[in-house]
Amino acid sequence: MGVSALVVAGLTASTASAEDSTLRSDQAVARSCFAKALAKGDRGVALRHVTSTVDGLVQARLRPHGSGSGDWDVAVFDKATGKVVAASAALRSAELAESFVKQGQQLVVQACRLSGSSRTVTLGVDFLAVAPRPADQQAEIVRVETPTRKQKDQLFALGLDVTEKADATGVEVVLAGAEDRKRLAESGMRSTVVQPNLSAKSIENAKADVEYDARTEKSALPSGRTSYRHLYEYEYELKELARRNPGLVRAFTLPEPTWEGRDVVGVEIATPVGKAGDGKPVNFTMGVHHAREWPAGEHAVEWAYELVKGHREGGELKSLVQKTRNIVVPIVNPDGFSVSREAEPKGDFSQFDYEMKRKNCNVSDSPEELRTGACGANPAGRLRGTDPNRNYAGFWGGPGASTQWASDTYRGSGPFSEPETRNVRSIIANHAVTNLITLHTYSNLVLRVPGVAEARPPLEEPAYQALGEKLASRNGYKNQPSWQLYDTTGGLEDWSYYATGGWAFTFEVGPDEFHPQFSKVVAEYAGLAPAAGEGKGGNRQAFVDMLASTASQSAHATLVGSAPKGYKLQVRKAFSTPTSRVIQPGGTTTDPIQWADVIKSDLVSTGGKFSWAVNPSTRPYVAGRYGRDPQGPAQGKITLANPDGIPAANTEFPDNPVAERIPFRVEGTPTADNGKMEVSVGWGTAGTDWDLYVFDSAGNVVASSASGGTNSEKARLFDPPAGDYTAVLVNYSQADPAKPDDWSNLTVEFSSPLPMTYGPKEPYTLTCSDSRGRLVGLAEIYVDRGQTADVGDVCTRSARTAKERR
Repeated sequence: MGVSALVVAGLTASTASAEDSTLRSDQAVARSCFAKALAKGDRGVALRHVTSTVDGLVQARLRPHGSGSGDWDVAVFDKATGKVVAASAALRSAELAESFVKQGQQLVVQACRLSGSSRTVTLGVDFLAVAPRPADQQAEIVRVETPTRKQKDQLFALGLDVTEKADATGVEVVLAGAEDRKRLAESGMRSTVVQPNLSAKSIENAKADVEYDARTEKSALPSGRTSYRHLYEYEYELKELARRNPGLVRAFTLPEPTWEGRDVVGVEIATPVGKAGDGKPVNFTMGVHHAREWPAGEHAVEWAYELVKGHREGGELKSLVQKTRNIVVPIVNPDGFSVSREAEPKGDFSQFDYEMKRKNCNVSDSPEELRTGACGANPAGRLRGTDPNRNYAGFWGGPGASTQWASDTYRGSGPFSEPETRNVRSIIANHAVTNLITLHTYSNLVLRVPGVAEARPPLEEPAYQALGEKLASRNGYKNQPSWQLYDTTGGLEDWSYYATGGWAFTFEVGPDEFHPQFSKVVAEYAGLAPAAGEGKGGNRQAFVDMLASTASQSAHATLVGSAPKGYKLQVRKAFSTPTSRVIQPGGTTTDPIQWADVIKSDLVSTGGKFSWAVNPSTRPYVAGRYGRDPQGPAQGKITLANPDGIPAANTEFPDNPVAERIPFRVEGTPTADNGKMEVSVGWGTAGTDWDLYVFDSAGNVVASSASGGTNSEKARLFDPPAGDYTAVLVNYSQADPAKPDDWSNLTVEFSSPLPMTYGPKEPYTLTCSDSRGRLVGLAEIYVDRGQTADVGDVCTRSARTAKERR
């Protein structure tokens, strides 16, 4: 999208800033700063009265003042009603509260001292104007027909807002306004409307949420929550979980602040908490890479509540908590989420544009003239930023991510260019995360690697698929590799799994909306109607099953041995992995980037024997690729006859059943073992257009090809199950209906499966340091998933080798 289009969108910004103030409180009070407006003279609070100078955003920012440490929070209230307008409640005193306000609105800003020695804090308040967008910018969701991988690539090249709702023949896309509709129309790609007015639907959902909240005292969620949280509620609830459960929960701040200066907050849940070097396997659950995907954060934080509740009540979950270490980060992208969540649905499209924000708030890659203003009030609107889930190093730079900053799937300037992805990497690279779930919306999917079809499945595909199938049996979702949606690169799992070997899955929560009515969020978590997991346990039980996998020694590698008390052991591996060939803005490609990684995990000995859960020493990127030895020859070529006559033109298939149907059969072992099936058809004149679909015996489309502008189609299916199939030829359009051009050469060809490939074994470097930090032991360790390696007393038996290598 060009600069001119953004100007037409009507998003402009101006700023009115007041001078910073130093606020003081001589007492600390552990309470919510946003629960209610406090009065002058109340303990632990300092107040400031301001009046909005714009229709737009208010930003109230706290920064530490002086040398003391502590936790201050901030909240902004409407003076007339006493209702909270904005707040921030992270773990320290770096706070940013922002939301939308009206010109002339009188506000009260209160800074609350919760804990620590710092009696003062610096407060700054800014107002930023946001001009409304034109009324014709109505957003809609359409389904674009993409029955071939080439067409999926063509769709991505348009720079439109592509959702995760996709299948073999189509992808759902958000069209934000008239320019997006024009771009899709000019591409010649076919589409049908799924949701004609996304803003109206959002307003309808918001009204239903108010009614649900009013009539529901307590939901089926472990917290009992009855409405979507704001960012400040997530922050406060996490630190309250830690404060109320000091031996079980630790709240922490991730290493890097966001582009807008926010702290990213998570919790660790374990017994005992705070001792990460105890050798327990680590389970990592996170949400909201994409700002508008609100249910992702809700399910992640509810899982934290579930773990605390389960530990308190006893039973299976208490046992699993005691065997594992859990890390939960509900909001990976707090800048983007805050912009989206605060844009309450009111019918003002300038705010709805922000509600649909997908990316983070990186300003550096956009044109200089568009870098003005905060993320929620800037000329680029929702398009400012980078898609965090296209920014990881795994296959970065390839198809399924955009090179253009204004695209909703912009990959960033390089692998891990964003603080949000570097934060996630810091956890995975330093904690031997054996199991990981990253939550998104929407499309009822459990996704696994690889994100690119050409990568081929990893050597562990059968076990990986089986674990995904178990999770999907609980939430009723479809279990599949990511590439079956469309190729994507720079995704979290493709980096995490291929670099560490830890099982990694994406859950696409819910069937058809980014943030549906909250009652549906409850249903998806608890396994209630109308969720696909009704009666099966829902995502709650899927999370429990993932935790059981984390606790199982068969799901990771284990090191056993002995070491003196207080000695620190570390397994470490340094390596480089190539990205994809990097697609350039003009469509050319350059050589892959060699991305350097260091993966490590620590154990602090309590004296004597230890058992230490780690990931396999050989990373899956080099371990090999899955396949199988042929159990028979590939089936011979089938040539299918053309029935008499030509069906009428049909531009509405499958709604219109007019087509030619030609059955054929695929043999199975021992007669034939087919690794790939290709159904091809051709015709004489390029101006005509036949579409090809392949159905299985249950009536499902299993392969298709409907390119247009060619005189042939080819549909592919890998590992086709034995059985009856039907090739369906649709006369989409004819250049000259009076002289229709009939198809010919309909063939089905088979090829044998590719055998497994095996790569080299990789070791960990195992070191031991004494209580003074001196290296006293060193060894190379090879260990696979499900194996236990006895390293003995590495702190003494390798001391001479360690000394020689220093």
